[in-house]
Amino acid sequence: MSFLNSKPATKDLRQFLSLLEQKGQLRRITAQVDPDLELSAISDRVLSLGGPALLFENVTGSSIPVAVNLLGTIERVLWSMGLESTKELEELGSRLALLQQPKPPKGIKETVRFGNLLLDLFKARPDLDLTPVCHQQVLRGDEVNLDTLPLIKPWPNDAGGVITLGLVITKDPETKVPNIGVYRLQRQSPRTLTVHWLSVRGGARHLKKATSLGKPLEIAIAIGVHPLLVMAAATPIPVQLSEWLFAGLYAGKGVHLAKCKTVNLEVPSHSEIVLEGTISPGKELPDGPFGDHMGFYGGIENSPLIDIHCITQRKNPIFLTTFSGRPPKEEAMLAIALNRIYTPILKQQVPEIIDFFLPMEALSYKLAIISIDKDYPGQARRAAMAFWSALPQFTYTKFVVVVDKSINIRDPRQVVWSIAAQVDPQRDLCVIENTPFDSLDFASEHMGMGGRLAIDATTKIGPEKNHDWGKPLTRPFELEKKVDSRWQELGLGDLGNNEPDPYLFGYVIDQILKKKDALSK
Repeated sequence: MSFLNSKPATKDLRQFLSLLEQKGQLRRITAQVDPDLELSAISDRVLSLGGPALLFENVTGSSIPVAVNLLGTIERVLWSMGLESTKELEELGSRLALLQQPKPPKGIKETVRFGNLLLDLFKARPDLDLTPVCHQQVLRGDEVNLDTLPLIKPWPNDAGGVITLGLVITKDPETKVPNIGVYRLQRQSPRTLTVHWLSVRGGARHLKKATSLGKPLEIAIAIGVHPLLVMAAATPIPVQLSEWLFAGLYAGKGVHLAKCKTVNLEVPSHSEIVLEGTISPGKELPDGPFGDHMGFYGGIENSPLIDIHCITQRKNPIFLTTFSGRPPKEEAMLAIALNRIYTPILKQQVPEIIDFFLPMEALSYKLAIISIDKDYPGQARRAAMAFWSALPQFTYTKFVVVVDKSINIRDPRQVVWSIAAQVDPQRDLCVIENTPFDSLDFASEHMGMGGRLAIDATTKIGPEKNHDWGKPLTRPFELEKKVDSRWQELGLGDLGNNEPDPYLFGYVIDQILKKKDALSK
């Protein structure tokens, strides 16, 4: 099977917007809307209803339309990748797992599979576009003015306008290997922005190196790229690939890049707007506060200051944006899709894990529920420890609940039963104190330091128990099949089958996945 998608995704933001419009999943708003609070309030309400993507064509203070809520449903996330079902996400994850820890092929079939993988990697290489559309207009000197951009202010106490879905591109000053991330950027003046990134991120590491060399760090911000590239940049899996190559594997073809005008960096050639600039060593300004995914305002932090020297853009550009806050938000939908992709990779890292789930209500990363095929005492605790270290994004997972493989981890009734019936708090809780933690987690006693909790909700075996447990209540399989076969005869067909809803942990998700909202008609 080829690694690359058989149906390549649309090639740029505009094609994706056209696709959404054809499918009845884009609403154009022609009435004038204020980017200060009003635009995000409208978008938030539409998103919570499972409504369509929005294109605001008349934004106060700017001639540039604003696209938002493009990835507001799992369905639209799939379309951005040229996929139709969540099952295909797991198939993609299985192929990515080959890159994680490849083993020597055994037999002809495996040899062919690895041969296809190498061919796909070759096809996914980025190439250079000599006549990129992102250079249709070039602004330098006095023409550089960030105030022409429709920067939104999502929450009343936010410090100012933000860029939220720009690809932030830097290069290692020594190795010249690029890093592409998605970081929040705050407008500080018509020509400056601050960038908010964690010290462990690639861009922050590049700045630290540049500072030690006494050199400014070159930076480019690509706004209005295809959503697929945003998804690729937000996927921090431990595979030694450039983000451009990884995005090519996601998209089914290589990414077309363009050389910047004033910095030695490459950006997607189809970008709607590109900001080019530098960060001088030690140059910082206060950044924040801003409403964040935790549901609170973050703090104020001194952050690197970017001086913008040049803006390139397409004719009549479109500004792509989003905003954070308590779920559901676009980032939560993206996290649900990534959950599916991570599953095969995680199972390869920790073989006893059968499945795992990150509930949206727990911010899609604070609480993990994992099921294991338990063979020996203490295995649940081992699985929890392995989970925390398997992938970088699990570093900030605060709670891990481990259940038996027979439990449907997406059914809260079964998970809560496991905790209530199979957990003794004095035996089955494992607390790890004072670990590096998310600075946005205000529940932590010390900012940036916090504890973790593993809950062993599995059936206890061997020395894990000092007495016999009662026999579990079960019915014969033949009886269950008989009831299934008689369901219509009994006049109960309108009740459906007795299978639990796999998305009960997220009622809103269920609505988004299944409802045909009137707004999209």
